[in-house]
Amino acid sequence: MGSRWGLTLGVGIVAVAGLAGAATAQEKVLRIAMTAGDIPRTLGQPDQGFEGNRFTGIPIYDALTQWDLTKEKEASTLLPGLATEWKVTDDKTKWQFKLRPGAKFHDGSPVNAAAVVWNVQKVLDKSAPHFDPSQVGVTASRMPTLRSARAIDEMTVELTTAEPDAFLPINLTNLFMASPTHWEAKLKAVPASVTDTAERSKQAWTAFAADPSGSGPFRVTRFVARERLELAANTAYWDEKRRPKIPRVVLLPLPEANARTAALLSGQVDWIEAPAPDALSQIKSRGFTLYQNAQPHVWPWQLSFAEGSPWLDKRVRHAANLCVNRTELKEALNGLMAEATATYEEGHPWNGNPSFKIKYDPAAAKKLMTDAGFSASKPLKVKVQTSASGSGQMMPIPMNEYVQQALKDCYFDVELDVIEWNTLFTNWRQGAKDPSARGANAINVTYAAMDPFFGMVRFTSTKAFPPVSNNWGYFGSDEFDKLIADARTTFDDKARDTALAKLHARIVEEAPFIWIAHDVGPRAMSAKVKGVVQPQSWFIDIATMSME
Repeated sequence: MGSRWGLTLGVGIVAVAGLAGAATAQEKVLRIAMTAGDIPRTLGQPDQGFEGNRFTGIPIYDALTQWDLTKEKEASTLLPGLATEWKVTDDKTKWQFKLRPGAKFHDGSPVNAAAVVWNVQKVLDKSAPHFDPSQVGVTASRMPTLRSARAIDEMTVELTTAEPDAFLPINLTNLFMASPTHWEAKLKAVPASVTDTAERSKQAWTAFAADPSGSGPFRVTRFVARERLELAANTAYWDEKRRPKIPRVVLLPLPEANARTAALLSGQVDWIEAPAPDALSQIKSRGFTLYQNAQPHVWPWQLSFAEGSPWLDKRVRHAANLCVNRTELKEALNGLMAEATATYEEGHPWNGNPSFKIKYDPAAAKKLMTDAGFSASKPLKVKVQTSASGSGQMMPIPMNEYVQQALKDCYFDVELDVIEWNTLFTNWRQGAKDPSARGANAINVTYAAMDPFFGMVRFTSTKAFPPVSNNWGYFGSDEFDKLIADARTTFDDKARDTALAKLHARIVEEAPFIWIAHDVGPRAMSAKVKGVVQPQSWFIDIATMSME
């Protein structure tokens, strides 16, 4: 173990709250312990980061487009979902999507153009009676150019963007389709004494979340907030290849790694996300299977460029990136990470061969800090906001403590501000200038990078400044806006890759992040869970699995 690693992850067999009444070993029920501290929202647009998309988005709902989660050795690519095909019109701001015949919501109502328009309105049209402000933050920031939708005919919908945007089909994987018919039924059940339109809508959405209707391979049968979510197979699902073989799934929020690991070892669950690193040998020796795969997911510090930030000096940003021994950190995590030297590593078509090479070079880091006016007796004070757990956060407290100690050697004085995960995720859109930052000039929120908007644009565009999207640190310039526009308006795949490589190279050179790790999505499962594909993706498909 590295000398800085003060973490001990002893695992004992403990009673885990919320597992009472869990299925016996004879039942074909898959019990999953998530890292989330609560059940991700079920009303259509999940919270809890992308763990919400993984466990209450993709299983319960469908989007117009979806990720291919069937391959382990190839990067996930975009596939048709509820849309069978799409094309952009000549002006490049209007897209036509042909919808899949025969797809139905769990309540039996059809997935048609009117339903798609309704779902766009729920997050973009404030005048719509079903507009839900609570779903906007986790949706609009992920598809920032989409402005409106209209039905051309029953099975064709036209989506309009504010500007030409070749990334739109990718962004639409995040817009999950909920049943308008089911929501209307919930609205009718709201007491007549509630006359305020916004309040009636809010109550209807609350009722919908407790009894949702999507069109996905699983439907909700029981929901207990902060305790459990039970799903049943949708035997009429439109995609025969994804009709579930497992009749029932139980999702449990267990944010502590030790508790998750103990639940697995004691047979209380069949699958855990992010097992405790020190328990891997015990997990394997007990016959459980460990799955991991490099995925487009970054564990960083995102830096503030607001006035007065200590990170405004590029020498300081470069020094921090050179001062972390990522190999030592990986050893401390028992291999449950990949070393990050950029958002996209060498060999990726978007890498771009940046001139600044991120590596472990403490001597170079100290020289940069000395040149910037800092020393052991005069350290640079910085503050990072992070969480105790959460979707993709891996082992946030010990990892941040490691970085804290590593940077101390290079004349940084790091203060950690640990808050609840969902609060941190909300703060991420409020920005470094907002009181929610509590004086932090860096934030530790992991990000998925499977598409250019998620991996680059939302952190470097001046149009993505808070609260529009996740440019928490207010990093951007005319140069970066032009690089983004060049990529966004290039509809040829190879030419777009070239434009994105230029953008990525400049991002690394300017270093608005401290790149630390790439997640490998570690999860441990009972050997009785079969057909598991661990894709090169933040997501995984439960629907194609089976159980002995």
